Amino acid sequence: MSRVALVTGGTRGIGEAVCTKLKLKGHVVVANYGGNDQAAEAFTERTDIPAVKFDVSDFEATKAAVEQISNDVGPVEILVNNAGITRDGTMHRMDFNQWNSVIQTNLSSCFNTCRAVIEGMRERGFGRIVNVGSVNGQAGQYGQVNYASAKSGIHGFTKALAQECAAKGITVNAVAPGYVDTDMVRAVPPDVLEKIIATIPVGRLGRPEDIARTIEFLVSDNADFITGSTVSVNGGQHMY
Repeated sequence: MSRVALVTGGTRGIGEAVCTKLKLKGHVVVANYGGNDQAAEAFTERTDIPAVKFDVSDFEATKAAVEQISNDVGPVEILVNNAGITRDGTMHRMDFNQWNSVIQTNLSSCFNTCRAVIEGMRERGFGRIVNVGSVNGQAGQYGQVNYASAKSGIHGFTKALAQECAAKGITVNAVAPGYVDTDMVRAVPPDVLEKIIATIPVGRLGRPEDIARTIEFLVSDNADFITGSTVSVNGGQHMY
């Protein structure tokens, strides 16, 4: 059955892979992006999927955008919260903006988007929400107290919201990727990246498609008995 899916941070990396996979499954997909107009235009040219610009850390902007999407293509029944940023630094060097921007974009955005869709999902008796966490939210990571806190928060947010929504036909799950071959990971110095790969039992970085396939299943009708789960997709790097 075709449904309307909104994927935040949807125009690059994992987000693009998720959008493409969901479109191939017959869903009407809308990608959100925050700032890179050129990348968004290139994404739409490649995929023929519309990209809508709004700041997921802004509650009112998110609410307005979701309302517009609902008016344009229909109510959002699948929500994938993938938007995320890093602003790394050790605690004794981290300033408040580094902390706050990551918390707002990575964690508060989940509240903003879910709040915008949850009443409609409850009224219709159906919804699929997948929040993208991280192995670093499970295991922690040096220099990432902001990022690890936000991603760990996503895992708790997922479990609590799942309990609220289970009786209404809405599932809420999280996917915790390991190190995936995206622009964010490619920015890691090669010598550091080599050491990271050495800690992954399968011997490689993840691929965006690895994450997309997992999300594709979790939003399907076949996953209606799975809720409140965090699925680790990390090549065995952290078994949680």
